[in-house]
Amino acid sequence: MEVRAIVRDTGISARKLRLLVDLVRGKKVDEALSILRFVPTPNARVVAKVVKSAASNADHNFQMSTADLKIVRIFVDEASMLKRFRARSRGQMSPILKRSSHITVVVAEGEA
Repeated sequence: MEVRAIVRDTGISARKLRLLVDLVRGKKVDEALSILRFVPTPNARVVAKVVKSAASNADHNFQMSTADLKIVRIFVDEASMLKRFRARSRGQMSPILKRSSHITVVVAEGEA
């Protein structure tokens, strides 16, 4: 059985989060959390929080052992953008796009 956790509208662009997500795809939950603990970017804390949430959902709702859980799918989708503008010369303006993203983690019991 697959259990998932989703976090929506993180304040971080999908491009930055995909680098972190690629590190933990296909790993066991304990191994993924230890990898994310030592990654130097502060965005790893957000990804680790979603992985912990998926593991606790599996433990609490379906009585799955957290030691046996494996990340089956993890992906990052783009969310809505805040569109701002910056004044430029001669009355022009240039856009500032503040991007955000959705993170989805799916865990299941892996092979022993």
